[in-house]
Amino acid sequence: MTTGTANANLASFDSTVINFMEKRNVPGAALAVVKDGRLVYSRGYGWADIDKRVPAQPTSLFRIASISKMFTAAAIMTLVRDGRLKLDSPAFPLLHIEPPANVDPRLLRITVRQLLQHTGGFDRDKSFDPMFRPAEIAIAEGVRAPADQTAIIRYMMGRPLDFDPGTRFAYSNFGYCVLGRVIEAVSGMRYDAYVQKYVLDPVGIQDMSLGRTALGDAAPGEVRYYQPNLANLPSVYPGQGNVPACYGGFNLEAMDSHGGWIASAVDLARFAVNVDSLFPATIAEEMYARPHAPVGYNADGTSAAAYYGFGWEVRPVGTAGGRNLWHNGSLPGTYTLLVRRWDGLTWAVLFNERSEGDMPSDNDIDSALHMAADAVKIWPTGTDLLRQNRSHVKRSEPLPPPLASK
Repeated sequence: MTTGTANANLASFDSTVINFMEKRNVPGAALAVVKDGRLVYSRGYGWADIDKRVPAQPTSLFRIASISKMFTAAAIMTLVRDGRLKLDSPAFPLLHIEPPANVDPRLLRITVRQLLQHTGGFDRDKSFDPMFRPAEIAIAEGVRAPADQTAIIRYMMGRPLDFDPGTRFAYSNFGYCVLGRVIEAVSGMRYDAYVQKYVLDPVGIQDMSLGRTALGDAAPGEVRYYQPNLANLPSVYPGQGNVPACYGGFNLEAMDSHGGWIASAVDLARFAVNVDSLFPATIAEEMYARPHAPVGYNADGTSAAAYYGFGWEVRPVGTAGGRNLWHNGSLPGTYTLLVRRWDGLTWAVLFNERSEGDMPSDNDIDSALHMAADAVKIWPTGTDLLRQNRSHVKRSEPLPPPLASK
């Protein structure tokens, strides 16, 4: 089952995605491919919902998981652009959350830049990822489960850091949770409302929104998520017992700024090719700059082949300033990938199941899609499909009101 208009010249993309799905029994997927700023291919594969026999469309909405971080990073940079925030300002004091008596003094010196580049001092491999412990943190903080972002931040402010900020890279969902609250504190707006107004609307995206945990709260046009090879987990909501990991094994609402958005492949591609237009060139370049030493460098002082910028993985290519940019996302029931390549090619691919256990790595799709792109000999010309290919679900509700003053 495929949707969207086929093109024999781009069949390498179809065969690559279908082969990946068949080997892993993935029910559904969507793909969008852009060349030189024009959407040239968009396809849906398999099923958005197996039981209801709903085909996946190029514009179906998927949880994009950690690709959400690039939208948070872009929102932070609009505040920097407008002179409302400095990258090297300490982040936690901006939140106006009273630190506990036992606060690690290093925490109060963590900068916005360090959170953007995952050098803030939080290492989930050394300690844990608090974004996946909402029930336990709710008990510790004396709040109703599952813990929200503020409760998680208060809890973490009472724990020691895992390393000195700025000294090394360690991927941190929690750091981007904090950045979401920085956006709220500086702007006076709810996180999602700010992102919509200052990031999504200017690049022509009206169909993204924050996802919801419960199956019954899925957005119109959103796919169903599947994870049959992962056992049911205790729900993060009290009294619900064991539930499918996709629908209650984690609190998606608390993951807003690091993993909570839903989007179509088409709109992810739209964002990737237009995000730089939000900024003067100097600020756009800052997003992709190499982190300060020692991060971003090898032990001998030479430049690392790849590094993390602001919401993007970055790999410099050649000597003329080219670079490959990418990010993936992964949650039970979700695997996503967005790539912006040095040669003017961009693609987004979204799946409604991810591999678990001893199955082949989800990252296999990354190298396979590079090969699929390299195999194309004739690219479409003519109409820019980004001008006409929009999701079938439009945002009809008004933006949320500003945050209440504290």
